[in-house]
Amino acid sequence: MPTAVSPSALARCIAIPVERFAAEHWSRQPLLTPATESGADYTDLIDTAAIDQLLSQRGLRTPFIRLAKQGKVIPARDFTRAGGLGAGVSDQVADDKVLGLIADGATLVLQALHRNWPPLVRFGSRLSAELGHPVQINCYLTPPQNQGFAPHYDTHDVFVLQVAGRKRWVAHRPVLTDPLPGQDWEQHREAVAARSAEAPLLDLMLQPGDALYLPRGFIHSAVAQGQTSIHLTVGVHPVTRHHLLKHLLAEAAGESSLRASLPLGGDLADEARLADQLRQTVQAFVAFAEAGRLPQVAGRLADELADTTRPEPIEPMAQLAALAALTPSACFRLRPGLRPRLARMPDALSLKAVDTSLSLPLSAESALKLALSGEPVSAATLPGLDSEAALSLVRRLLTAAILVPERGA
Repeated sequence: MPTAVSPSALARCIAIPVERFAAEHWSRQPLLTPATESGADYTDLIDTAAIDQLLSQRGLRTPFIRLAKQGKVIPARDFTRAGGLGAGVSDQVADDKVLGLIADGATLVLQALHRNWPPLVRFGSRLSAELGHPVQINCYLTPPQNQGFAPHYDTHDVFVLQVAGRKRWVAHRPVLTDPLPGQDWEQHREAVAARSAEAPLLDLMLQPGDALYLPRGFIHSAVAQGQTSIHLTVGVHPVTRHHLLKHLLAEAAGESSLRASLPLGGDLADEARLADQLRQTVQAFVAFAEAGRLPQVAGRLADELADTTRPEPIEPMAQLAALAALTPSACFRLRPGLRPRLARMPDALSLKAVDTSLSLPLSAESALKLALSGEPVSAATLPGLDSEAALSLVRRLLTAAILVPERGA
């Protein structure tokens, strides 16, 4: 059975109330949470044995692994080779090459572990559900007295969770506040270097169990100390107002007043001439945006979140066993982190989740709303359906991995 995790993933990253974190720190200010305050220990999420297994037994390929040394990324050819007989790939991780590079001072980065290491798949899914924003998780292993990456900023927020060893972190205030994807630090390399030469905002030593939150844009670098350092970087990719504008603009393509051509002739870029057209365009866009566009924007955002987050993994054999033994009293629960979307169509209900789409009878609406609420349900407790219809609905939802067996049931 999977290893149990804390009911609250965020509580493993901070030791203050969520409301205070949201008001004072989220997207605003860094936060250090020492292990002496939280009692945290992250070795259940990853440890050296897990790293050995990932490198030697899981057949990892790029880009699920990177190596870097003193601010420079090491070419993939230096730590990969062909998979050998029966594996037609040329970029499988070579554990012996990785060993040599780490021994020479390189930092190992295991990327996207929220996709392929079960404890972090579960942790990442829970954290994303609590925050409401997509999450990615990387693991960094740095030899003593070494630095993997030069001072830089990220375009996403991070929780740094120190697993083992000690690492000194230095952070400076942003040169670009709230950078978006595509506004990477390389575009401001000189400004980042200049800010990094100033007195730091933070200069601290992370010990095992310590956690550090850094909002996007804050410049940072880290150096391992007297022993090998292992930490998790939990990247939170925030949904921003820019996302809402992007989805609203996509909807605006269907509005004729916003597709109109600018007047013929003259210099279209002339500011005096353009001012009136810009004013009219803004007015038309505001009128369009206020004319009941919320459902369309919400739908587009839901699709984006479904594409960028992963629900908790299922156990296919357990699902098949539950189907084979299905009874009216068997208990099930909505698959955690799934983000299902139920919509009423003229003659049916549409249920979408990840890349699954089901068409279900209108008579099942009350039953579906209960099943998707997150509360434990059984065929016998579903309202508005006779016993056969209720069993049929549960069977479809189990087969589509929308419901999963209730643990302990």
